[in-house]
Amino acid sequence: MLRTIELILGIPPMSQYDAAATPMWRSFASTSDSKGFTARPANINLSEKNTAMNEWQRRSEKFDLAKEDAVPDLEFNKVLWHGLKGDHVPFPAPRRAAFFKQTKMADRD
Repeated sequence: MLRTIELILGIPPMSQYDAAATPMWRSFASTSDSKGFTARPANINLSEKNTAMNEWQRRSEKFDLAKEDAVPDLEFNKVLWHGLKGDHVPFPAPRRAAFFKQTKMADRD
């Protein structure tokens, strides 16, 4: 989405990730679609609370969420991972890589 906004505003990419991102060209049409839509009501209880009592709940209670970036990233990611995936799915190791977008070059022979 960010790459699309940069292109619309005519500004250069802010990072290598933006530069390598595929713009959302197929999300837009050349003509507007003025058809309405029918909203569907929520099918889950929005007032329901998670009352899980486990190791991940205890760790998350120790986080200082009053200030942004006060929680250690790795610890926070582990709590989120195991809270969503469960204890049976191992936490993945970080992957670091640069993006490389290969373009076709004309054969000069």
